[in-house]
Amino acid sequence: MHFEEVGFFFYLCSMDFSDRIFSIQGQEAFEKLAVDLANFQLIHCEVYREFCHLLGCKEITHYDEILFLPISFFKSNVVISKGVQEDCTLFLSSGTENSIRSKHYVSDLSLYEKSYLHSFRLQFGDPSEWVILALLPNYLEQGDSSLIYMVEGLIQRSASARSGFLLGQLEEVHKRYLDAVNEGKKCMIFGVSYALWDLADLNLDFSGATVIETGGMKGRREELTKAELHHRLKQGLNLDRIYSEYGMTELLSQAYGHSEDLVFSTPPWMRIKIRDLSDPFSYVQPGQRGGVNVIDLANINSCCFIATQDVGRLSGEGFQLEGRMADADVRGCNQMVE
Repeated sequence: MHFEEVGFFFYLCSMDFSDRIFSIQGQEAFEKLAVDLANFQLIHCEVYREFCHLLGCKEITHYDEILFLPISFFKSNVVISKGVQEDCTLFLSSGTENSIRSKHYVSDLSLYEKSYLHSFRLQFGDPSEWVILALLPNYLEQGDSSLIYMVEGLIQRSASARSGFLLGQLEEVHKRYLDAVNEGKKCMIFGVSYALWDLADLNLDFSGATVIETGGMKGRREELTKAELHHRLKQGLNLDRIYSEYGMTELLSQAYGHSEDLVFSTPPWMRIKIRDLSDPFSYVQPGQRGGVNVIDLANINSCCFIATQDVGRLSGEGFQLEGRMADADVRGCNQMVE
């Protein structure tokens, strides 16, 4: 099959899976689609296939048989279906100086756009209802960020001249917030944690804003638990609630939570499983602590099944984060949790 034919084949597969992913209803439909995608990736994603074959798995017949690729493979390998890498967009994780950044090759940006827009609308409504401000300096500086791509897309869809990225312009953030309120518009502030802390230190009133923290301190300020950080932000910004986004370069979907219970909820095409820390192929009961495995069905042409280095537990209809494994790299979106 020629390259053009291969690309067209994956385009058709992506369209078929995409229709099923974003119309999914119920756990039974989720599990069936997860099995279908696992077998698709067993055939077409060389890294996932070799990983599964080493573990003796050549076909997946049941949801509970699905294997999860360690997230570190995104640093050392090209995790993508054969035949589509040439047309991929490359996203890189944020990182500290001299760290190796994870690579996510995305073959179809429309899938990412559908995913982040659906997730946003489920939580906050349509972006056109908002003025969206972004305090994400380190992501802008390092470049190739999936978070920047997402927030830029939301800013564009807000259709407001007041929306935008603001670098070190903390007073301007407050001015634009006040302008939005005076115009009867809702205002949202996406921010990396240390930038939001800088904003909170000004002790200005943001009581009508929705604030979403989406990253760690990056060595810029003292590391805090998420509860401590949210307490400081609520005090400094005069807010009753701070939202958090759980996302990462290796995923095309996001979960959102807030400071009232620190429980994250996932969109219908995303699920969390908690693995036993002493046995990565076993799972703990809801409420018990373990390693976070993520199923993100939007990752059609990379890998939908990822074993992260986060620690957490299932809680009701969502999940809570409790930190990082001892030997895990510092990552932006998952720091400062208890």
